[in-house]
Amino acid sequence: MSATDDPILAEDLELPAAPSPYLGKALRASDHIKISAYWFATNFLWGALLVIMLPGEVKKMVPYDRISALGLLTGLGAFAALVVPLVVGALSDRCASPYGRRRPYMAVGVGVNLIGLIMMCLAFVFSKPLPPSGSHNYLGTIAFFLQNPTFLIYTFAYLIVNLGNNIASAAYSGVIPDLIEQEHRGLASGYMALMTQLGTLFGAVGCGLLLGKQPEAVKYAVVCGALLLVALITILGIKETPLAIRPPKIHWPRYVKSLWIDPKKYPDFAWVWITRALVMLGFYSVIPFINYYFVDVIGIEKPDGPASELTGILLVAAAISAIYGGILSDRIGRKKVVYIANVTIAIISISFIFCRTIPQVLVAGVIFGLGFGAYTSVDWALGTDVLPSKKNAGKEMAVWHISMTLPQAIAAPFAGELISYFGKTVKPGPEGDIIHYTIPGYSAVFILCALCFAMGAYLLKNVRSVR
Repeated sequence: MSATDDPILAEDLELPAAPSPYLGKALRASDHIKISAYWFATNFLWGALLVIMLPGEVKKMVPYDRISALGLLTGLGAFAALVVPLVVGALSDRCASPYGRRRPYMAVGVGVNLIGLIMMCLAFVFSKPLPPSGSHNYLGTIAFFLQNPTFLIYTFAYLIVNLGNNIASAAYSGVIPDLIEQEHRGLASGYMALMTQLGTLFGAVGCGLLLGKQPEAVKYAVVCGALLLVALITILGIKETPLAIRPPKIHWPRYVKSLWIDPKKYPDFAWVWITRALVMLGFYSVIPFINYYFVDVIGIEKPDGPASELTGILLVAAAISAIYGGILSDRIGRKKVVYIANVTIAIISISFIFCRTIPQVLVAGVIFGLGFGAYTSVDWALGTDVLPSKKNAGKEMAVWHISMTLPQAIAAPFAGELISYFGKTVKPGPEGDIIHYTIPGYSAVFILCALCFAMGAYLLKNVRSVR
């Protein structure tokens, strides 16, 4: 058996090249739109699902324990984002399909995603509100949820959505490195950033304001249609050169072992990983519960419209500061931008505790968006600046990406339990009981969020190789 046939040595070998069909060509705006359209599709999905649809559906299905239920769903879904990209990324690198390396996995992922969305819709349509769990501990409440067949199917369907979406997105992450020459990747990344903001904005605002009064099945039809049609612009519109030879198989135990990056050897990478994880921990402690914040703190019983407005304002502000934050970081250094941005969002996180009207929340949202956008403008650059080896950049960036996905799996369940710990009030209403979680519970989460942002800035001082 030769070295090239030995699966133990497979990951040590350089993968065969697949020349870009765009090599040496000037890409037009239409080419960039075809390449980045998928990013609009997936962000449309999550803008609609996470900001509007999921909180509203959980509130109707689990009215007495909605905080714990939403935290459970959000946390479980994040585990797919934690594991799937590491597996699918490696598999798509070695895909020898005549249709290319990335598009077959993208097509399968979108198909699985659509199946999950249809299952979620059916589970919700046929669901009935659950009574109070009667449990006084988190694990007991979760066990109560999962004993209900309809909610169990709904949870499983949401995991299918996450599985499919991460299969497609993990494969898609290799499209720009595969197709775009290095000197043109900045422009390509700019198109991706634009599609990210527009997709999330259209998803949240479209489902919250334009479709707010429509049946949930209509919202699912719009989300499925947008995901399928826009994703097909990329899947059918881009060109890929198939691999000339089939690469060797992966030796998975050794591949998993190779993902470990020793923090003693690469301390700057470790500190950037930790600081990013802290920022994401703070961010995902709050974002899943914004819809409920309007209900319990601001007193809006139908929060889809205000939640859409807040998301839209935050995204516009973030897009503006992201542009100028990136330019500023080239002049004064990335760390200074992070210090300013994180201190700003830490302070404004505390201010949400004292907001009692929609205008107050929207003003705070603008400032939060400006700070968070400035942080995200240097986030990716910081990660690439401290990579241990540019030769293995793809694998190492996947490890760095865990600093975003792991906090998602932890933050929402913990924040949900923290809000629930401070209790809730149940009052009879004309259409049934009205359940409100207390302001101290949300205050505790915002304080936790602010501490995470502040620590993310403070610990960045340990990074030595980046100014």
